Amino acid sequence: MRIFCLIIALSLLLPGKVIAHELPDLGDISQVTITPYQERQLGLKIMRQIRADPSYMDDSEIASYLSNLGHKLISNSNEASVDQLFEFFAIQDPAINAFALPGGFMGFNSGLIIAAQSESELAAVMSHEIAHVTQKHLARMIAAQKYDWIKSITALAVAIIAARSSPQASQAVLVASQASMIQSKLDFTRNHEKEADRIGLNILLDAGFDPQGMTTFFERLQKSGRFHETGAPSYLRTHPITYERIADIQNRIRDMPYRQVSDSIDFLLIRSKLRALQGKPHDAVAQFKMRLEERRYSNEIAERYGYIQALMRNKKFKQANAELTHLYQLLQQDSTTPELRGHQLGAIIRIESKNVIAGAMIETLAASVKLANKEMDAAFKIYQSALKIYPQHRALTHGYAQALIQKKQVNTALEFLTRQLNLIQNDPKLYELQAQCYSLLGNKMLEHRAQAEVYFLKGHYKAAADQLKTALQNDNGDFYQLSSLEARLKQIQILIDEEEKEK
Repeated sequence: MRIFCLIIALSLLLPGKVIAHELPDLGDISQVTITPYQERQLGLKIMRQIRADPSYMDDSEIASYLSNLGHKLISNSNEASVDQLFEFFAIQDPAINAFALPGGFMGFNSGLIIAAQSESELAAVMSHEIAHVTQKHLARMIAAQKYDWIKSITALAVAIIAARSSPQASQAVLVASQASMIQSKLDFTRNHEKEADRIGLNILLDAGFDPQGMTTFFERLQKSGRFHETGAPSYLRTHPITYERIADIQNRIRDMPYRQVSDSIDFLLIRSKLRALQGKPHDAVAQFKMRLEERRYSNEIAERYGYIQALMRNKKFKQANAELTHLYQLLQQDSTTPELRGHQLGAIIRIESKNVIAGAMIETLAASVKLANKEMDAAFKIYQSALKIYPQHRALTHGYAQALIQKKQVNTALEFLTRQLNLIQNDPKLYELQAQCYSLLGNKMLEHRAQAEVYFLKGHYKAAADQLKTALQNDNGDFYQLSSLEARLKQIQILIDEEEKEK
């Protein structure tokens, strides 16, 4: 059953019509007993458990793409309030699934992103999840049950994790967290689904995507389930899709003009990267190689990018270097992706669009290939030229700082990281690298200060406090730094005390 009850509990894509006048009057009961702040805090608690699991994909490029796509949908919608926070993340899991959590957190399995054969299909799933958040469905469910749901929903994070390694363990967790009570509320969640279907489709349309993405994705999954009754995609088991549901969507879009929407190069590269991370490294290499030899791909640039990623994962560094040269030659000849045209190895001549992350992804990969082949000068040339165009691309900044540390330019790395942290203060990886620099310089106090921020950003408040206490024990005599440490410790201790009160 995997996470069958789990996703049903979160009211995702159950059958329902999209006709506006059939919607029930749900009302906004969410404000009666639960505030947006309380909902966000509940979501943060669940996310702590998810982030601590190895399946959580701590990849800034994948997160950036999902965030860009999500905010493109949100910015073209009138449904989201200005104070509603959203965070999109990926789970390394071949199962085709997605889920929304309290507080605007949305997870997408790598299997779902790969299964989406167009960006409009992925956007269709995402727009539905966004609708659940904007309409406060989870908050309504929590409020309606007078907080009986809080314990159950908090336990759902454990079920997400348990389902990956043991379906039986997942089932046990769900039974322990009142799965029968969750199942009894299906009629309530179906009403929410009608609203999310209608609003999700409007979000998709307003953002300029192909509405057929909804029906093509559902039809393909339904057909797959027909031939694999016991091993159907988990999306079918957690999001039952009926002919009636597909017909309802088709009826809504029937009279709309045909809309041809090309996939962004960002989407194609992200899918290739995820495919390169699936399964065993040598199998991923073999699959990319076979597709390239047989010319079974929709975009050669994306396919070769994925091939290089797979080679790097399989530690075939020299071969990756040779393929990188081939990729750049292809970029010079390509006329279908103007946002990438003009790339040269280590020197970007011209970028027609800076809004995409594709160029930065290619440069980041190129620099890592050069570093793996011990071509330090070439790697630094790539980093320095790319950072002029993509100064806040996190994978580039992480890679450049690591390269500086590797080259024993620790002070230069520390200066670079300090500048980055002045711009981006919510990136734990930057603090991890800063802590590494301080460790190499022998500054124990600031090393533990930086490590405290790593734990804090990951939601581990007690561990953060312990790091700050250790930092204070390594007093270096700097009055201002000590005062800052003590003040930060007090801030975090308040959060710890609040958590203890809630327990």
